[in-house]
Amino acid sequence: MKVLVLNFGSSSVKSQLIETSASMIAANADRLLGKVTIERMGTPFSVINVDLPGRTSGKKRIKISKPVYKAEEAFAAIIEAYLTHLGGQSLQSAEEIEGVGHRVVHGGERFKHSVLMTPEVVDDIEESVDLAPLHNPHNLKGYYAAAAALPRAQHVAVFDTSFHHTIPPHAYLYGLPYLYYERYQIRRYGFHGTSHRYVSYRHAQIHGATRDQFNVITCHLGNGCSVCAIDRGRSVDTSMGFTPVEGLLMGTRCGDIDPVAVLRVIVHEEMDAQGVESMLNRLGGLYGISGISSDMRVLLEEMAKGNARAKLAVDTFCHRVRKYIGAYLAILDRCDAIIFAGGIGENAVQVRQMICDGLAGLGIRLDAERNAQTIGIEGRISADDSRLPVWVIPTNEELLIARDTLRCIEGLPLP
Repeated sequence: MKVLVLNFGSSSVKSQLIETSASMIAANADRLLGKVTIERMGTPFSVINVDLPGRTSGKKRIKISKPVYKAEEAFAAIIEAYLTHLGGQSLQSAEEIEGVGHRVVHGGERFKHSVLMTPEVVDDIEESVDLAPLHNPHNLKGYYAAAAALPRAQHVAVFDTSFHHTIPPHAYLYGLPYLYYERYQIRRYGFHGTSHRYVSYRHAQIHGATRDQFNVITCHLGNGCSVCAIDRGRSVDTSMGFTPVEGLLMGTRCGDIDPVAVLRVIVHEEMDAQGVESMLNRLGGLYGISGISSDMRVLLEEMAKGNARAKLAVDTFCHRVRKYIGAYLAILDRCDAIIFAGGIGENAVQVRQMICDGLAGLGIRLDAERNAQTIGIEGRISADDSRLPVWVIPTNEELLIARDTLRCIEGLPLP
């Protein structure tokens, strides 16, 4: 089955076309046919990037400058790009796309698994918009555009939050009056669920076993960051909370903060709600502390030049990750591995070293050579005498979404 995976944001769209089947999943032999992304959507300067990973000659990336303003235009441009550049090879007609997997950030308390997008399901996702007003509306726009253009395809929603529905109440409740949970569903939901679920699955697969045989701590470190404690394949705690702002220091999100500190800033800066949202989501994190950039690569370069603020931002980032790993070691009755994923986790050798250096008291040690050689690839980076194995496993959220789409359409069990 050819599955189109869609991730619609406010100003960008990511997509992948993946061929998969039950037998291909079992053999880990799914085929990535191509990727199409759109940047700067909503402006006259939109860019469509077409990546053709299977091409053996010629350009593997094609850039197209074309204004894209609406979701319908974006979806049409994506299909046109696949047909133009894959036509006659992997895709001859849009009708060959039998399934569309939609990344949906928030499923509220109802959606514990990926589901076919029936009218009732879409209505329920609409009702969850107030829980993720920055994300769900754009995810839904992508669905409506795709459903109109591909009416014969079956559409599946795969939620960032669903993996974390196994977190127990004592871990997801806040210390607020209980009636606020009952009235407004204020609780820890957690995000990046597709990533944490994928890398824990892949870790088990590498070891020739199933997820329920391992306890792992997964660290998804990118522009957005979260850590997850996974007990025998089930999420039991995670660092993100009611929104993706809570937890680790991130590219521009502040992470954990005393709410009274925010109230103090509101009073002195005379901020409105929009100003507070911008401060917490767009002006904090690595960017806020360094005053330079939200990009870890830039900060590491500046740190090497002696920039004190860049070093402070990186040190704070590593401290937060280390603190959550320590907390989750206390939560799990045992831990079989620590796993790094995400753009920083997969590529930033120095950051992984800094995080794990602070865990030496727990017997966790990296092998410097293994760590340096493991960039963007799978591999164990811990020393032979480390009390816990430490792994790098590149995440593949799109592949998981494609697989769940197939399973939902064909009625196969969801793992």
